[in-house]
Amino acid sequence: MKLPRRAALAGLAAALALGALAACGDDKADGSDNAAAQAGPRTVTHDAGTTEVKGTPKRIVSLSVTLTGHLLALDAPVVASQVSPGPFSDKTGFFLQYADKAAEKKVEVAYSGTEVNLEKILGFTPDLIIGSASGADSTVKMYDQLKGIAPTLIYRYDNLSWQDLTKKLGDAIGLADKATKLLADFDAKVAKVKSTIKVPATEVAAVRDNNTEIVFFTAKSAQGQLLASLGLKVRDVPANLRKGTGAEGARDDIVTVAQENLPPALGDASLLFVGHTPQQITGIQAKPLWTALPAVSTKRAYDLGLESFRLDYFSATKTVDKLGTIFA
Repeated sequence: MKLPRRAALAGLAAALALGALAACGDDKADGSDNAAAQAGPRTVTHDAGTTEVKGTPKRIVSLSVTLTGHLLALDAPVVASQVSPGPFSDKTGFFLQYADKAAEKKVEVAYSGTEVNLEKILGFTPDLIIGSASGADSTVKMYDQLKGIAPTLIYRYDNLSWQDLTKKLGDAIGLADKATKLLADFDAKVAKVKSTIKVPATEVAAVRDNNTEIVFFTAKSAQGQLLASLGLKVRDVPANLRKGTGAEGARDDIVTVAQENLPPALGDASLLFVGHTPQQITGIQAKPLWTALPAVSTKRAYDLGLESFRLDYFSATKTVDKLGTIFA
């Protein structure tokens, strides 16, 4: 008789838990270092509640292609990740900025797309699952099922800087020292680039053209905070020009503007294109509405690259390098 889906998953979870216990016993018998015991148990508060993490995890499954980049920057033991094939990803579905690192670490694909696959997650025998509470890959609604497989942490990745998110993850998984060093190295890089650039007198606007509307990354976005760290002044779109964002209305990292309101929304600010190919940018600037913009007519429109769409340590580093070249 075929078991119901929930019963089958429960049985598989129990079997994997027994296997994990046996593996722990083998580690002790071999006398190998037990990093989890060294870190000690702790209660982690995240965006779906609180979770007991017993130590430093050894097998993390990431359910967010965005969060995977932060974890790999920390050298966290990510064994598998959700992927999202598209313009920002390599052929496997990992984001371009960290695809090489994922290949080096032999990170496998947990599943592709936004539909959570519990059986595949179970198959990787995770001792920790990390998912998102924002974006298309949000798994917050699956939290109860996921924590039945392994301790699960859920984090938003919007409305905060990538540095804040990296620190949260480092603290949660026992890699706080690594996070501290990573952020210190990045701050040193920002300081070095800042000392070499000429800050423009005009404001700057980080934007993405979605064809139907224009997305502006605000000063509170990860991109906006990075720009401010280099001394650039981020354009604040007048409130009367902003469109409602429906379900995402609580977000303050982006605002959307109708195409026809682009000129007054941009003003005299320089343009920084986020998440476009050079070919796309050429096509966008050829549109009559864009051609007349001061930033375009005076050649103050710049490409921040595809990687700048989702910032983590890898993409933020590349973006700072590009800004150093743009404003040298």
